[in-house]
Amino acid sequence: MSVTHTLEADVLRRQDPQLADILLGELDRQSTTLQLVAAENFTSPAVLAALGSPLANKYAEGYPGARYHGGCEMVDVAERLAVERAKALFGAEHANVQSHSGSSAVLAAYAALLRPGDTVLALGLPYGGHLTHGSPANFSGRWFDFVGYGVDAETGLIDYDQVRTLARTHRPKAIVCGSIAYPRHIDYAFFRDVADEVGAYLIADAAHPMGLVAGGAAPSPVPYADAVCATTHKVLRGPRGGMILCGADLAERIDRAVFPFTQGGAQMHTIAAKAVAFGEAATPAFAVYAHQVVANARTLAAGLAAEGLVVTTGGTDTHLITADPAPLGVDGRDARGRLAAAGIVLDCCALPHGDARGLRLGTAAVTTQGMGEEEMAWLAALLAGVLRGETESLKAREEVRELTGRFPPYPG
Repeated sequence: MSVTHTLEADVLRRQDPQLADILLGELDRQSTTLQLVAAENFTSPAVLAALGSPLANKYAEGYPGARYHGGCEMVDVAERLAVERAKALFGAEHANVQSHSGSSAVLAAYAALLRPGDTVLALGLPYGGHLTHGSPANFSGRWFDFVGYGVDAETGLIDYDQVRTLARTHRPKAIVCGSIAYPRHIDYAFFRDVADEVGAYLIADAAHPMGLVAGGAAPSPVPYADAVCATTHKVLRGPRGGMILCGADLAERIDRAVFPFTQGGAQMHTIAAKAVAFGEAATPAFAVYAHQVVANARTLAAGLAAEGLVVTTGGTDTHLITADPAPLGVDGRDARGRLAAAGIVLDCCALPHGDARGLRLGTAAVTTQGMGEEEMAWLAALLAGVLRGETESLKAREEVRELTGRFPPYPG
């Protein structure tokens, strides 16, 4: 960590030792276990510095040049910088960087383009759709009439013929493409064609692949979608938050849907941290990183399949892998618990066409640490050994600690 953060930790330790111990405990947890949660990553010290900056003190409702509070001269510069960097990075005509999360971004996109009761076509939740894609526990399922498309029972790939058939049948006001557990690239051109055919808006929920898009390791939804909703963490390696990209024709509607319709004051320290992350993602080094994330995921997926797990769709194009551990004699929930005891942190997820729970894991964080394909092959064998009961948790935990000691997320 930087000298600045060391000094800040010393201040916190003196003023609130109880909370300081909690933060240091979390840093130790992150540094000594393997972070394979597909939605997580390690931000840079520069991003952390922006998050802990004096911009956290500033109230800034509104947009640059049109705030409801005085003293916004510098935060206006910071937000304009974040917007311009996002537009340049993704080739978008307009960017809104105020959304507090990916879900907030999706809410704003719906608010801009839809009205309560409208029909929306999206990937069904059992196949990897997000809560904002029609869950009855979420605003989306309460306010809109969602129709879910699925995946092919044999391949696990999106059933594009079904998408077109459902679109023609239900004539939705919007079509959503995107998933929290789909490991393959999405055919955005196909979705654009279907949306045009039925007169629907196309909303891309690209929270997971957007960092790969920034690094040139995944196709971009920006040329095809009316609105692209994304997070700024995950592979993009920025602060926790969201953003929306769109064309100039929808810019005002999107902005007004974010503020004042769905949100109040912008989190200016987070927006500044987003600007830092966008700048980092525009570098050649980030492109190398993004491609390594995919190479690591493919190696890990192949290793898991060789060890007997059933890897959904037979592999991955992205940072994300979903797999069924049942052939090793354990279900997803039990597998997650066993692996956590061994220092391997990941998620459960629904598996297509069944009630069983599988595992969802990603390679963004371990790649940030500098791990490569050799480490991924080793990890697949260790993971399978733990699940089969061949490797005791304590022994595996020692091996994980040794590996993370060689690849610390924040050296020094």
